[in-house]
Amino acid sequence: MDLRISIVVPVHGVEALLPECLDSLLAQGGAELELIAVDDASPDGCAAILDAYAERDERLRVVHLAENRGLGGARKAGLERATGDYVWFVDGDDRLMDGAVEAVAQRLAQVRPDVLVTDFVRGYPDGRVEPNTWRRQIADPPPEVFTLADRPQLLNMIMSVWNKVVRREYLLTLGVEFGDGYYEDISVTYPLLLAAERISYLDRPCYYYRREREGAITHSSSPKHLDAFGQYDRIFDFIDARAGGTPPGLRRRVFDRTVLHGVTVYRTPGLVPGGLRREFFDRLTGHFRDHRPDDYSFPGGVRGLQYRCVARGARGAFHRMDDVNRLRRLPRGAAARGRRAVRGLLGLARRGVYRAFLRLPMNENLAVYAAYWYRGYACSPAAVYEKARELAPSVRGVWVVADKAAGAALPDGVDCVVANTLPYLRVMATAKYLVNNVNFPHTMTKRPGSVHVQTQHGTPLKHMGLDLKGRPSAGDMDFERLLEHVGRWDYLVTPNPHTTTAFTGAYPGRYEVLETGYPRNDRLAAATAQDRETARAALGVREGSQVLLWAPTHRDGATPSRRSEELTELARELGDAYTLLVRHHYLEAGAEIPPVDRGARILDVSGHPSVEELCLAADLLVTDYSSLMFDFAVLDDRPIALYVPDWERYRRERGVYFDLLAAPPGVVATTVPELAHAISSGRTGEAEATRLRQAFRERFCPHDDGRASERVVRRVFPVA
Repeated sequence: MDLRISIVVPVHGVEALLPECLDSLLAQGGAELELIAVDDASPDGCAAILDAYAERDERLRVVHLAENRGLGGARKAGLERATGDYVWFVDGDDRLMDGAVEAVAQRLAQVRPDVLVTDFVRGYPDGRVEPNTWRRQIADPPPEVFTLADRPQLLNMIMSVWNKVVRREYLLTLGVEFGDGYYEDISVTYPLLLAAERISYLDRPCYYYRREREGAITHSSSPKHLDAFGQYDRIFDFIDARAGGTPPGLRRRVFDRTVLHGVTVYRTPGLVPGGLRREFFDRLTGHFRDHRPDDYSFPGGVRGLQYRCVARGARGAFHRMDDVNRLRRLPRGAAARGRRAVRGLLGLARRGVYRAFLRLPMNENLAVYAAYWYRGYACSPAAVYEKARELAPSVRGVWVVADKAAGAALPDGVDCVVANTLPYLRVMATAKYLVNNVNFPHTMTKRPGSVHVQTQHGTPLKHMGLDLKGRPSAGDMDFERLLEHVGRWDYLVTPNPHTTTAFTGAYPGRYEVLETGYPRNDRLAAATAQDRETARAALGVREGSQVLLWAPTHRDGATPSRRSEELTELARELGDAYTLLVRHHYLEAGAEIPPVDRGARILDVSGHPSVEELCLAADLLVTDYSSLMFDFAVLDDRPIALYVPDWERYRRERGVYFDLLAAPPGVVATTVPELAHAISSGRTGEAEATRLRQAFRERFCPHDDGRASERVVRRVFPVA
């Protein structure tokens, strides 16, 4: 391929992470590479590491700066020495994903853009890896080449330089350069996008962005956060110098983004030092005054109120508004008493407003969707929503989310309301259709004529509902309240005859059972080999690694104390040819993931928004009593192993609907060495294990053919 890419790596104080970065670069193929690492007078051992790598690989050239010039200065020094057709700035504490350069080079050769924007993932110190939630800002699929005017929502994505591969001659003739101090790259990235005649977007994670690293600017208190205003000035100097070359709409968007960035930095605890906070706010007010477009109008909601305070320099009002917004999150003592008082008053007010909305006519073309107590877009409700958009377009779907952060993570084009707001109360009171995988709050009554669809969220092994009566797991469960909720259901979605029998006994009611298969499993039933590779790439799985999804269930407060030790032992037994995706139950959020000095790589995916994507990425499921085994069985080519050291205690205390060990979905192990041997020896894929899995699949996945969502939608909604 006749294309040369220069990768510039600024390096300062990242000794522990630098080898991983360099290894990821030197392992790339698919294009001629020029690697330029700039030692920005690093105080640790980075210089020696760079020199040692350069001795082993002639593609790496090292530049040692005599004095520290910051990220911007180091990037400028690297750019001055670059000779490639394109330049890619990669930070020394991050890394490229496997195959990134080859994928980038192919796109560059195809369309020769001025700027190629790539997708990325975020990695955290605890091992979590999260996909880029901003990717939905771009229309799917985007055109191969576009301008910022064509896709202005690109400005809502992260404005760092590291996920942008730039035509070098275009960058050099643009007349911009990286600023000094913090936020140095935004004075380049905004102009790059504003002036580009050819932008392309590669919808593939190519960059691993390390978040919350100790010492990173987004994690450190420093006066340098005030450097942002100098970078903002450079952006608007560029816009003003273009003599009408920037459409007014783009100028407004850029202005709004810079104000939002300034407000976010100011509000984030621990960034702006206390003695400089007044100066920072005053500088933000000055920025608003100096660069506000003539046709600018304030946004709505809380953000609009914040911006108005900034525009007036009303720092006290800004803080009072913030205090009210944060009161609910304060912990104990007087603050907690104040929080309870405010919550009580707000609850009374909300109930009054809700009752008033109930007097409005029912909206026959409105459906409300929710999942997992408003945590986000997930599970069968999401699958039903997507199919309803296709088959019943006259019915508008609205999602309920717990807060604005959850709303921001929704797919592009999905409408939402935040719980306990006026829009939420209105849609809950007036919607014809309500779809959830758990129960809506008890205060949301069943309106005559409304249609409630309960999808549930798993095939039951353990006892549920009324079957928990008399068991310790029931705790103080209000069974009368449970029956009131069940009385609101019009439809109960089940995946198989077993679940129909179990749920109709555990949740007795007058609803209609839709034994359709689980809508959420349509994604698995239709999965392709490419889906597997895409899911693995998004998680940052090393090429060639065997991937195990470790997903134990919750133990009702009796989680074995050895779980962390068992995980460590399994990782060591399996070795570095394996990757363990650890998915804790949501009731055990924050459970410790142990460090492993040798053995399999461990990735904490407990916070990943889609368990279906995790299943697609995995070669093997290891679980105990989780309902995930029934979903994973839809993937008929992938083994399941059960690790059940406490089966007798669990079945005795929790109660189960059938003897799992009499008809398991695969290999059964009661010790970690036994489990590890079964996996590494290939016994999980042998004929007997395959026979068990096929029998299990026939019993519990008879309807999972990829059309469960369609069957639900056609029965419940007015299909066009």
